[in-house]
Amino acid sequence: MPASKPHQPTRVERRQFGRSRRDKVGRPNQGLWDANKRTFDLIDLLRQAQRGRIPELLDLKFANMKASPFGFFRGAVPLMAADLATLPRTELLAQICGDAHVQNLGAFEAADRRLIFDINDFDETVVGPWEWDVKRMAASLVLAGRESGNSDRRCEDAVQAFSHRYRCRMMSFSEMPFEELARFQIFREVDPVRSVLRKAQRATPMHNLEKLTFRRGGKHVFRQQKPCQFHLPHREASAVLASIPAYARTLLPERAHFFSQYQPEDIVFRVVGTGSVGLRDYVVLMFGGMISDPLFLQIKEEPNSAYAPYLPRSPGAAHQGQRVAEGGRAMQMQSDIFLGWTSIAGRDYVVRQLRDHKASIAADDLRGKGLVEYADMCGELLSKGHARSGDPCAIWGYLGRSPRFDKAMSKFAIGYADQASKDWEQFKRAVHRGSL
Repeated sequence: MPASKPHQPTRVERRQFGRSRRDKVGRPNQGLWDANKRTFDLIDLLRQAQRGRIPELLDLKFANMKASPFGFFRGAVPLMAADLATLPRTELLAQICGDAHVQNLGAFEAADRRLIFDINDFDETVVGPWEWDVKRMAASLVLAGRESGNSDRRCEDAVQAFSHRYRCRMMSFSEMPFEELARFQIFREVDPVRSVLRKAQRATPMHNLEKLTFRRGGKHVFRQQKPCQFHLPHREASAVLASIPAYARTLLPERAHFFSQYQPEDIVFRVVGTGSVGLRDYVVLMFGGMISDPLFLQIKEEPNSAYAPYLPRSPGAAHQGQRVAEGGRAMQMQSDIFLGWTSIAGRDYVVRQLRDHKASIAADDLRGKGLVEYADMCGELLSKGHARSGDPCAIWGYLGRSPRFDKAMSKFAIGYADQASKDWEQFKRAVHRGSL
């Protein structure tokens, strides 16, 4: 007789299991925040997080973080990771973005050339508690909303809209055939997203070629824009170019074939983002045999996720570039066709196209009702990413039909945004004293 198969829990059983996690952490308790539970010094933690980065670039990072509480929040993922680790959790896991905030969603070009809107930053991605992403996104809605001139009442409305959409979408994902979930893509647009898509339509490779380079001696050369973009010493540039064949081997065979048609023409060091400033980031300009076929390849250093110290060791990729690439693929239905990874001088890198029709939200798009409309879209996208990579039945079983979790997220978001503003003031004083 054939060996009996292990019991596969039904969807009903998985929902019941998720519901049982309320005994571990009640939904209203998800709104709790208490800074007194911190067991670390804020400035020491931020100082340790800069280890391994290029010291000369840290002034740029700190300048971005000093600009506003939201700027500080964006650059202080290690701080929120340490804070979230002090809170009770459901132990229901999914692939989390790790740096879920309003500007880490955006438009980019899919494999079929359509512009799509989705989560587009996975530097901190890891398998972890789904609610950590939800809480970070909720707090970012308040901080970004305040920065755009919205009242706290409007920000609370936005967080509740975000959480409500996340919860309701998780219910529908829990009932959806898995094959349909694997292919599910969101096509609904709201006004703030239309604004992003319009910007993305203008960001073509030829537009970027004109903006980022100029002709010299019959070749296209990157413009020097120190300290944010500059050419490399010969030895460093050669090491970067030498890493490309190893990257090509991480691509699917048919994609590796197309990539092999491109040849490098120039390379620069480029400073990007806020949290990533100080890490090594290179951009290689390549051509596919004619000037009308440029490819901008970004080779970006990836240290370990800021969440890793607070989670059991994951059985996933040991290579940090691979972790980022595979985490993005887990949460997105469509990813960059040239997404891969490589290593240079003992450091791990993710490799992807730079500015391939990419664009993100601006402060003007988040004023008034735009904030609430955008929050609703954020909830749908984050729910999709977690449902694809986790157990939507168990997560929905925990969330349930009542708005208790939504109200808890509103409370947490306001409390943590207030905390981020206090931390920002402390951070500015430390920078002024020279402690960082």
